[in-house]
Amino acid sequence: MSAARTRSPLLASLLRPELAELTAYEPLAGSYPVRLDANEAPALVSDEARSVLARAMAACEPTRYPDARMVALREAIADHMGVRAEQVLAGCGSDEVIALLLTALDHARPGERHKTILTTTPTFVMYRLTARARGMQVIEVPLDRAWDLDVGSMRRAIEMMRPRVIFIATPNNPTGNLASLDRLEAVIEAASESLVVVDEAYVDYAPRAQLALLAHPNVVVMRTLSKIGFAALRVGWLVGSEELVREVDKVRQPFNMAAPIQAAAVAVLRDLGPELGRIRDAVLAERARVAAGLTSLGFDPTPSDANFLWVACPRPADEVAHHLASRGVLVKSFHARGGRLLRQVRITIGAPHENDRLLEELAACT
Repeated sequence: MSAARTRSPLLASLLRPELAELTAYEPLAGSYPVRLDANEAPALVSDEARSVLARAMAACEPTRYPDARMVALREAIADHMGVRAEQVLAGCGSDEVIALLLTALDHARPGERHKTILTTTPTFVMYRLTARARGMQVIEVPLDRAWDLDVGSMRRAIEMMRPRVIFIATPNNPTGNLASLDRLEAVIEAASESLVVVDEAYVDYAPRAQLALLAHPNVVVMRTLSKIGFAALRVGWLVGSEELVREVDKVRQPFNMAAPIQAAAVAVLRDLGPELGRIRDAVLAERARVAAGLTSLGFDPTPSDANFLWVACPRPADEVAHHLASRGVLVKSFHARGGRLLRQVRITIGAPHENDRLLEELAACT
């Protein structure tokens, strides 16, 4: 029975009708010795780095509210990225930044029947979920056969739907690849009436960043600490024009990030640059090794610019994922979406011993 049919008359009159079509985001429960499903960095953070974080967090006064303006954190992010602190909006992960943007931009244009966002498919699920939870229409344009942007289809969707926001993850989740820069620029130029959000959550593992796209007045860039070893902190941010950041900041809750989290994130950005580089290099080396191992077993990984692999399986993905889960190894299957995703799994790059276990269990089922 659908959620809409089980609502009481009171709730049915109060809740957004769009919620009936949505399912809360819930990671798969259970105990798995090897979890390669969530795109976290492997547990490679050194004891020295953990001590740096512990000291930073312990220095916070627990009886006081955190800095509502997040001055130190925004300055650390700005220095890290080579921008001004006034261009930085920080939140509890990229999820909150997405929500803040869509809340601030949720208004009707003259003659507009639907408030629309545009994105690709497959891509990060929170673009769609966050928009639909606000009653916005979501248009998803399929990626091409090589999982790159289909510029022609994107242009047609922009012209027909006049979206207020366009989300493009590059490197993309779940496909792992950077969008071709010329295609990305073509979409941006076609979308002069839209805000284009370039989501660089995985850019630390890519050969190219896209911050220069901020030269376009309709572009903002998102990043996070979650994929490079510090997912527990839940720190994400947006870089854009000072005017946009100032306006979107008006819908942010005043103490949205705890003081210890702010302090720890500042320590990561100010003091742990070599640690971030070490983690990145370890993941890149393992990514190449795992890709080669998968290929030798008859799987077909797409060349990746992220900390995971998008893998075509020789048999249905649900069978592969079920076998691995039964052996204590969790990966993400996309079989439920059907079509060309029927045989696709996404595999996060883990620590060497976790990757060894993955390859051993796949070899046993081929």
